[in-house]
Amino acid sequence: MKLLRAQLGSELRVLLRNGEQLLLIVGIPVLLLTFFSVVDLLPTGDDTSVDFLLPGIIALAVMSTAMVSLGIATGFERSYNVLKRLGATPLGIPRLILAKALSVVVIEIGQLILLIGVAISLGANTASLNVATTLIAIVLGTLVFAGIGLSLAGQLRGEVNLAAQNGLYLVLLLLGGIMFPLAELPSALQTMARILPSGALADVLRESITGAGIAPGSSWAVLLVWAVVAQISAARFFRWS
Repeated sequence: MKLLRAQLGSELRVLLRNGEQLLLIVGIPVLLLTFFSVVDLLPTGDDTSVDFLLPGIIALAVMSTAMVSLGIATGFERSYNVLKRLGATPLGIPRLILAKALSVVVIEIGQLILLIGVAISLGANTASLNVATTLIAIVLGTLVFAGIGLSLAGQLRGEVNLAAQNGLYLVLLLLGGIMFPLAELPSALQTMARILPSGALADVLRESITGAGIAPGSSWAVLLVWAVVAQISAARFFRWS
């Protein structure tokens, strides 16, 4: 436990010193939620802007932390042989993976509290919030996006991995029903969006936070399938050096 706590502290300190990653995983979600809640530019259906945006922005924060931040950092650690050296220490690979996973969870809990607090200050209605279901959705989303991020990090060079993670992040953001309703997309893209992990996570969070999910049952199934596939992919394709 002492080694695990030390590595967890190290993972968190590295993240806190990285201004670019902090901007991505904390600053951008808060900025998007605040700006588009105050400036009514996006189509949000019958919901107020902040009520519609909050679940999608939480999904965006999970994707930013579990896939982009973790994936990019791990990719560069692999390229620089940091993981190979850590794997040879008494820490061991299992505790190293657990420390990385716990650092993601710690950040996401902070993100969730911060975003809900900001949303409430902007007038969000949280009467329908189901905390347990929301946390389950975040855990499944973390499994999905961490698996995707580690799969890419385990195969690509650091610089290529950086571009791939950010490119995939942008695609999932635009097609995931995070910033606008899926009904605003062309019909062909709507079908694609419903089977993407970002779209499924945004929908189940929308149901658990506001009770306004479109098809929460199928979205839970899609998210669960993605979680299994992503974890299998990470185990199969991730390399330590």
